[in-house]
Amino acid sequence: METPTLAERRAALLHAGALVSRSITSILDPDVLLHRTVDIICTAFGFYYAGVFLLDETGEWAVLRAGRGEAGAAMVAEGHKLQVGGHSMVGAATARNKAVIALDVGDEPTHFKNQYLPLTRSEMALPLSIGDKVIGALTVQSVEEAAFTEDDITALQGMADQLAVAIQNARLYSENARLLAQATRRARLLMAAADVGKGVTSILDLDELLHKMVDIICDAYGFYYAGVFLLDETGEWAVLRAGRGEAGAAMVAEGHKLQVGGQSMIGAAIAQRHARIALDVGAEAVFFKNPHLPMTRSEMALPLVVGDEVIGAVTVQSEQEAAFTDEDISSLQAMADQLAVALHNAHLLRALEMAHAELVRTKTFEAVATATTEAIHWIGNKALPISVSVQRLREDVARLSGVDPEIVESMQEDLTLIEASARLIMQVKEHLIGPAREYIPAPVMTEDVVKDTVRVMGIAPEVIHFTVTPDLPLAVADPTQLSRAFRYVLQNALEATEDCAAPCIDVEIDLVEEKGVRYVVTRIGDNGPGVDEANLDKIWVSFYTTRGARHAGLGLPACLQILKQIDGKAQAYRRPQGGMVFELYVPVHTGSAPQDPANLPAGKRYLLVDDDDVWSRFVEQALRAAQNTVTRVADAGTVEDFTIFDVIVVDDVLAATDSLAALQRIARAGATARTLVVASSVRVERMMDLLRFGVRDVLPKPYTPVGLAKLTL
Repeated sequence: METPTLAERRAALLHAGALVSRSITSILDPDVLLHRTVDIICTAFGFYYAGVFLLDETGEWAVLRAGRGEAGAAMVAEGHKLQVGGHSMVGAATARNKAVIALDVGDEPTHFKNQYLPLTRSEMALPLSIGDKVIGALTVQSVEEAAFTEDDITALQGMADQLAVAIQNARLYSENARLLAQATRRARLLMAAADVGKGVTSILDLDELLHKMVDIICDAYGFYYAGVFLLDETGEWAVLRAGRGEAGAAMVAEGHKLQVGGQSMIGAAIAQRHARIALDVGAEAVFFKNPHLPMTRSEMALPLVVGDEVIGAVTVQSEQEAAFTDEDISSLQAMADQLAVALHNAHLLRALEMAHAELVRTKTFEAVATATTEAIHWIGNKALPISVSVQRLREDVARLSGVDPEIVESMQEDLTLIEASARLIMQVKEHLIGPAREYIPAPVMTEDVVKDTVRVMGIAPEVIHFTVTPDLPLAVADPTQLSRAFRYVLQNALEATEDCAAPCIDVEIDLVEEKGVRYVVTRIGDNGPGVDEANLDKIWVSFYTTRGARHAGLGLPACLQILKQIDGKAQAYRRPQGGMVFELYVPVHTGSAPQDPANLPAGKRYLLVDDDDVWSRFVEQALRAAQNTVTRVADAGTVEDFTIFDVIVVDDVLAATDSLAALQRIARAGATARTLVVASSVRVERMMDLLRFGVRDVLPKPYTPVGLAKLTL
């Protein structure tokens, strides 16, 4: 093969330069540009290898971005790089910003012996620079020694200068394209935000608003899933209310929820009140692996916050790692804030509608109740004399002579029906008017009121079982009205278990907190047949009963009315093992209850006739703290001399004996004048019995030291 003449080689160099020039003006993709350049150089100049290095962001390393043939591809794949200023010709060229040539690489101290290019005998490294700024280097290698002529060097340096400009232009083009894409994305995000803004102002239906929100997010941002969680009433769980696509619909249908503060991005975002972002969910400690969304690679959870209140969170998920830009995060948080305000407004609107409906219902109820109360009161007054008349008629019928006995028996049956009807009218009057009487809320010991009610009703100890949380706080209620509420529910339990072989009533008294309000809750359960789920709401409606005509169906509605008067509530549900549970919530007393015994009398001798229960222990402790002597007995029959005591306090409800027997002994001893009778529930009919023993009054039990100080003779 003939060696090309100098003129032919120069022509080849000019042709190669023209090819490179056309390439750098027509190719805007940097990778394509670099690979095309090394191919042209090797083909036009007959060199067996050429490569292009570009400096990394630190400026300390020159990284191979394109190389000729299999050797170049292998080095690019393994991230081959050379240190600027290090022991390599590329390092020297980039550090000095001038060409470095080795006509015999064996004699060149800065030559890098590359295992991929073992045949290299001569090498030239040309800096890629724009002005004084070096951006990389071009390496050209040959299997021949002294392979580079002055014309080669001049032509290649010209190509290197053109390549540097082309690389810079390609970078500028890429940056402009990136900025344009960013601007386009921002415009799309602004449009999405505008859509959300319009949606939150025009959509009042909560479900429609949430579903539109997730669709806008996925369509505008290109994410494959978005969902909106709202807190439940307890504030402990975030419940999915809307989700994108089939996966979202399936999770909403199955009631998907995540625990606040639990092992999930949503739970963490709500608990911590700020966004949580996982660019790689595999490395996220609190990521919840959702079987409905197996393709998730990155996730963002944004809390929905209104003022100081967190109401839920939005989840956005992508199939790509590191899918979220700063613009995504800021715009999505802005959307989440808009959504939170819209949700809050929707809740306020719903609450306003409910309040309006409740106001209308209350006013209607008040009007009906007023008319009903007057009518029932009038009917009750008319029915009261019937019982007396029936008794007189029975006596008259008994004195009849010469009358057919069957006729007399029939008349007696008719009188029994009349008496029963009159009694039912009186019960209706008491159920309807009793709970509406004026009440005086005060601190009460719920346990004491419940147990006194049980004893007054005469419920056998083997039937009823108590579980009481220790150190319960005082509740606030009118104890007489509260006792009435307990009596209604306990009577319901007795009637429900009357056909049971082994009737059982369980009473549990506990402390609970709901939405920042503490309640003393009394749960009364029975092992009766229970009420069907479909009829549970009806049991609170007046005159509804499942036990026949002999029941008025007014006890439970009256109980509910009593509790509502003190801002409490009542609810019922079926027990899994059978029977019913009724829960009566009474607010905890939040006022001050001073324990200072300074206002209590001192130096007195007290006799307390009462059982060993929560109230008697309170009285003993308070009186003794005030330097009084206290003797407590469950049965007054064990007291030999009543006159040695300055004050005698008798609980009207005793487990071991009847308080009337205790008062009879006290009256015989001439100590009635120094005796006080107390009761958790003051009953008019009971007072009539006590008056026979010289008792002047029955006083409500005091449940605080201040109230005890007012308990004087």
